Amino acid sequence: MSDAYVYDAVRTPRGRGKKDGSLHEVPAVRLAAKVLEAVRDRNGLDTSQVDDIIFGCVDPVGEAGSVIPRSASFEAGYDQRAPGIQLSRFCASGLDAINLGAAKIAGGSDDIVIAGGVESMSRVGMGMSGGAWFMDPSVGLPGYFVPQGVSADLIATKYGFSRDDVDAYSVESQKRAAHSWEQGYFKKSVVPVKDQNGLVILDHDEHMRPGTDMQSLASLNPSFVMPGEMGGFNAVAIQRHPEVEAINHVHHAGNSSGIVDGAAAVLLGSKRAGETMGLKPRARIRAFTNIGSEPAIMLTGPVDVTEKLLEKANMKISDIDLFELNEAFASVVLRYMQAFDIPHDKINVNGGAIAMGHPLGATGAIILGTVLDELERRNLNTALVTLCIGAGMGTATIIERV
Repeated sequence: MSDAYVYDAVRTPRGRGKKDGSLHEVPAVRLAAKVLEAVRDRNGLDTSQVDDIIFGCVDPVGEAGSVIPRSASFEAGYDQRAPGIQLSRFCASGLDAINLGAAKIAGGSDDIVIAGGVESMSRVGMGMSGGAWFMDPSVGLPGYFVPQGVSADLIATKYGFSRDDVDAYSVESQKRAAHSWEQGYFKKSVVPVKDQNGLVILDHDEHMRPGTDMQSLASLNPSFVMPGEMGGFNAVAIQRHPEVEAINHVHHAGNSSGIVDGAAAVLLGSKRAGETMGLKPRARIRAFTNIGSEPAIMLTGPVDVTEKLLEKANMKISDIDLFELNEAFASVVLRYMQAFDIPHDKINVNGGAIAMGHPLGATGAIILGTVLDELERRNLNTALVTLCIGAGMGTATIIERV
């Protein structure tokens, strides 16, 4: 088995996932093509040598369907010998694409893989691909299906996080994201999206609200009272977790991940491939794994998968310099910090999806690139990247600078 190395990581800015968002005019295949072009051009890559292009896409339907990385390779002008495959593990799809690419390299079948993900949520709405998990009672009942927002509120209730706790976390996410943009921390990885005339459509994450404070968040009503109380999902959650007497609904748009458009790509390769390309590796993929977790509470998978991954890697929490956990909801990160006693200054140090948004299939690749940049900026060594996942799962990856 050989090591898989990270040679580059790029992403688009994240545009608001609405019709008035700057990237609404750009279909998913074009967003994917933009990051493929950037990986090729930044690294002088001979695309005939690319063994695979693996992209996550959570809702690969309509214009986002039909093996979108292969379609994007045509628009990006890649050699026809570069194949493509798409996958979905809900929110972890982009990170699982990287892990699959690393496994193919480690196993010796591939030398160069581009892995990442894409989602145009303003054009292909969340949940458009449907699915038995939330539509078929024969699946939903034994899995104690509840909407993710109710699960997030269940976590907050079960583990003692108040409305002030989740709001305070979200204010800090906004502050960190704004500071990181102001200081140019994302400059290395973000490639502007341009139109056919070369004019910039978007060059920054436009979902951010840096003026957010506790007072402005306090004015927002909880978003999941209706499905929880009127839809009956509180009762389902309590049936599965009878230790909870009543669910305290604390999440709303301001402390949950933003709906956005975006794409990301990571250039992976073997040591031999790097030498052939004349590139210096930035990090190696040290370990990765997946796990299933209790599906009603759903979003505690990062805790379970981190325990599993550290055991597999023969490592301890103290061996990790930085953590990057997707901010699906504020309570997800608060529970993770609580479970492992992680100080806030070691996790999501540049802000996260609450401030900048969560383009489902791309987020895992985005946050891996973000934490790699930060390791280099701080001259640190090791990071753990993880995401919670719908239906109760977790994915995690440890990277190590070289």
